[in-house]
Amino acid sequence: MLKDKKVNKRLESTKKYIDALSAKYSKLNVIRIDLGYRKLHNNKISQNDASADFSRMLNNRRGKQTVFGEQVGYICKKEHTEDKGSHFHVIFFFNGNKVLKDAYKAKQIGEYWEHLTDKKGSYHNCHLNKYKDNGIGVIEHSNIEKRKNLDKAVSYLCKEDGQEIEKSNKKDRAFIRGTIPKEKNKLGRKRKDKQQ
Repeated sequence: MLKDKKVNKRLESTKKYIDALSAKYSKLNVIRIDLGYRKLHNNKISQNDASADFSRMLNNRRGKQTVFGEQVGYICKKEHTEDKGSHFHVIFFFNGNKVLKDAYKAKQIGEYWEHLTDKKGSYHNCHLNKYKDNGIGVIEHSNIEKRKNLDKAVSYLCKEDGQEIEKSNKKDRAFIRGTIPKEKNKLGRKRKDKQQ
């Protein structure tokens, strides 16, 4: 019961986070990627080292504008399994008015991850398998159907399935996301209502 309450709270606050991003950007390019380590290395990389690699990637974003320029948010679920070791299910949000090529952007992020981990890292570009209701790619503020699909993908990341990382310290979290952006200036043309 307590676990369900925690998951529901996480899901609700994550949806509010995405709502805030949608309020600020009329189009979001939603990039879904899984980051991990090659089989040869996956059980040699500690959870602490994996978390440090991911943190380093987040911290390096400002200096890697060709990869992370126009990135406006992220959601990440850290997991550890026997067969894959430590890995990350990540959704990056980009300004969809400026970044259009979702599969290419996911490839750039994955290649940067490989570089950052000295070729020990690997990635899965979720944009290469186009599913009907995937909730990734460019999502316009008014497209309710694609947003519902994104919410489904997010609910998968929010649930607890026993594969989350073990906390090595009080600050370590199995689920992390960016901060809610500041309120957008209300100047300019009013947006159309969402499609029904």
